[in-house]
Amino acid sequence: MPSYTAPIKDFQFVLHDVLQMEKMSNQLGFTDASRDVVDAVLEEGGKFMSEVTAPLNRVGDLEGCKWENGVVTTPTGFKEAYEKYCEAGWGALTAEEKYGGQGLPHVLGIAMAEIQSSANMAFAMYPGLTHGAYEALLRHGSEEQKDKYLPNMASGKWTGTMNLTEPHCGTDLGLMRTKAEPQADGSYLITGTKIFISAGEHDMAENIIHLVLAKIPGGPEGIKGVSLFLVPKFMVNDDGSLGARNGVSCGSIEHKMGIHGNSTCVLNYDNAKGWLVGQMHKGMQAMFVMMNAARLGVGVQGLSQAEVAYQNALTYANDRLQGRSITGTKAPEKPADPIIVHPDIRRMLMTIKAFTEGSRALALWTGIELDIAAKHPDEQRRQEADDLVAFLTPMVKAYMTDYGYQCATMAQQVYGGHGYIAEWGMEQFVRDARIAMIYEGANGIQALDLVGRKLPTGIGRLARRFFHPVSAFIEDKMMDPGIGKDYVMPLAKAFARLQTATAVVSERGMKNPDEAGAASWDYLNLFALVALGFMWARMAEVAKQKLAEGGGDKDFYETKLVTARFFMDRMLPDTAAQLAKIQAGAESTMMLKAANF
Repeated sequence: MPSYTAPIKDFQFVLHDVLQMEKMSNQLGFTDASRDVVDAVLEEGGKFMSEVTAPLNRVGDLEGCKWENGVVTTPTGFKEAYEKYCEAGWGALTAEEKYGGQGLPHVLGIAMAEIQSSANMAFAMYPGLTHGAYEALLRHGSEEQKDKYLPNMASGKWTGTMNLTEPHCGTDLGLMRTKAEPQADGSYLITGTKIFISAGEHDMAENIIHLVLAKIPGGPEGIKGVSLFLVPKFMVNDDGSLGARNGVSCGSIEHKMGIHGNSTCVLNYDNAKGWLVGQMHKGMQAMFVMMNAARLGVGVQGLSQAEVAYQNALTYANDRLQGRSITGTKAPEKPADPIIVHPDIRRMLMTIKAFTEGSRALALWTGIELDIAAKHPDEQRRQEADDLVAFLTPMVKAYMTDYGYQCATMAQQVYGGHGYIAEWGMEQFVRDARIAMIYEGANGIQALDLVGRKLPTGIGRLARRFFHPVSAFIEDKMMDPGIGKDYVMPLAKAFARLQTATAVVSERGMKNPDEAGAASWDYLNLFALVALGFMWARMAEVAKQKLAEGGGDKDFYETKLVTARFFMDRMLPDTAAQLAKIQAGAESTMMLKAANF
């Protein structure tokens, strides 16, 4: 059975040494987020997930959820583990103290989301979706709604969902048919069917708070006529107690490729009572709060499956004896050398390591900017951070899930034939990782969002929020004798390619939208590699400083530098191929008639 150990030291390095979280926390008013507190949360969280939820990962995969007459039962041990999870307060980590939360920074929540998903991705989705629903209500709910629902959602006593997709519409939500009929008491009666609703029905919490997109009759056509509604599974009385069952039921659960431990439901709304969240016909504004939180969370899921797959592949590579090193025997006392001596095994392991550690740094940087956007006293700085998060979100979601899946398959490949056998656990990581590329907006949609919406916003304002710090770092560090040649120069070359690609996509896209569409996937990947290159250069700088100071773990910092060098040498050069494909234009992509495919 595979195992998982949270990479605590790597989290600490990025949070404390690279991003200097404590200094930022003090500026933002997170006075309780001292270094000692953050370390304790990471260590205890890692211990809890590895001991309580990780052992249930394979159980959930083998048993799955069971549906009978509208009732969904989660796999053996899930309910008990969730009770322990809530008792320990893990769900309330970043929730506001006003609603019973611990009020810790978002960036720490992102770190814990990775740990939870690596340990058991299907289990982690239950509190993860609740967190997204909590954030949407916090931002757009009325004071009465927040007081009535958020305390129990923060504690995990109640869970939450997001209901967008219908049988006939996914990305194009303007086609939805679910309707909301206004009632005299200010409520609405919701009727329709939603599909692919993760954690839509289960036995782990006493109530489920559904956030549902629906159309009020007589409203504008298409997406402009969509509103958001709060629909509880059980009605909530004025005193907070639970009342009658609402008119929402689970019609079935999906039989899926992976994440079997999470209930993916068809939900039928039959005159279910709901309440408007936010403004009428402005539902997408409110739902986007939840969707953006979910997209960052899904990006971390891709990273998480690469991480846990890497840990197990590394153990296997050190244990498995096959053949001899091509440069001479490395373990003469054994009948064969461990496979980690072989260059191709090292290529795969180094690729995964460079991806996971670079992506972790990028996800945590995004988390810091989330906290700045929410808490910084200066309005301009809040706007800058909000712009940067908006620009990074489609890349975090798409690149981390796409490449996270590739890394999971590379880790499976390290096992050879054993990787294909279920008992080793690797094929589950591959199957679980696959969904992250699809839900919360398929990755191709993320690429279109990046070039079609985020790039043009404010005549490139969002893009400049990323370009400026990268450009400043390169200019400041280019001649640094410690990192200039090996780490900053490769970043500078890749960044120049990104700038060229941005000009090409912007200029050609204005004349012909197909040019931007055809370039979108390569542009997103080029952008992602530059973003990871930026993080690796920053980590290399800190590692060099730590080594010069002579303190800490020498092997740890030297390993950072070697991994950074591998990224610069073997992964960042892919930006040249991506630029070439972008410059090739859309013609060969778009000219073939549909009938001739």
